[in-house]
Amino acid sequence: MNRLGWLKSTFFFLIIVVILILFWEGYKLLASPDGQYLTGTAQVKVGDERVPGPLCAGIGLCELKLPVRADDRSMPPIKNMISTIFEPPRRGSNEILFTILLRASLFTLREAVTGFLLGAAAGFFLGVAFAHSGLLERGLLPYVVASQTVPLLAIAPMVVIWMGGNWMSVSVIAAYLTFFPVTINTLRGLRSPQPTSLELMHSYAATKWDILWKLRVPSAMPYIFTALKVAATASVVGAIIGELPSGIADGLGRIILNFNQYYATGPERLWAGIIFASLTGMTFFLIITLLEKFFVRHRPADAV
Repeated sequence: MNRLGWLKSTFFFLIIVVILILFWEGYKLLASPDGQYLTGTAQVKVGDERVPGPLCAGIGLCELKLPVRADDRSMPPIKNMISTIFEPPRRGSNEILFTILLRASLFTLREAVTGFLLGAAAGFFLGVAFAHSGLLERGLLPYVVASQTVPLLAIAPMVVIWMGGNWMSVSVIAAYLTFFPVTINTLRGLRSPQPTSLELMHSYAATKWDILWKLRVPSAMPYIFTALKVAATASVVGAIIGELPSGIADGLGRIILNFNQYYATGPERLWAGIIFASLTGMTFFLIITLLEKFFVRHRPADAV
């Protein structure tokens, strides 16, 4: 991607961020003081009495509930979230929340990257095996698909029991979410070459190994990287969820859980944790996108 392309992507990303902020704050402006009703439709207190709002008295639109509460506890103002990030999370602490969340994000990212590599490797080799053996595909692919029907919240505690509450068990949980899209897209990509290309390779007496690495894998790269981008964000989600039953206190999962327990007294801290979790996933996604541009930059656009 050239510099102009990066500038366009950055510009549109910032536009989306601004739109989300405006939507957040605009939604809060539409709410009554308690955040429950559309402003003007709820009763308002005048002196010692409660009287209908202007929309209720004027057109009979009374107590129209909003789908999501918009009070400051449910939807903290953006400025409060930003200020909270640069303040200590508790009294007596000299460390601001930003450094705590940054350190936790890097710890979770390490778990996610390890799980990503494990899952991607397993998915790639499964895809290669299925592409070369119809018997293996018919015998094992249904079980691969069935494995994704088991809830992650059921798998995670079992992995922790088997492997212990360490960061490697969290990486295995992340790998569980990673290998499936890589397996399916690798299989699809390895079967994407045109029959004429395969016939040409056979005419040169190419071995299966030559066909795999010189034709099938290059043709499969766009498919594989599409799966890797999905797997990158999924591995971060798996790592965060895996930290909960493992008892690891250094990652984003435990921090988000702790902030959730004290949500009533500091909702901004929980939202800050959610923002950093999102940024961690986006960072990993961006890294894979850069690798994709490097490895498939010579392929024509219609090959994807």
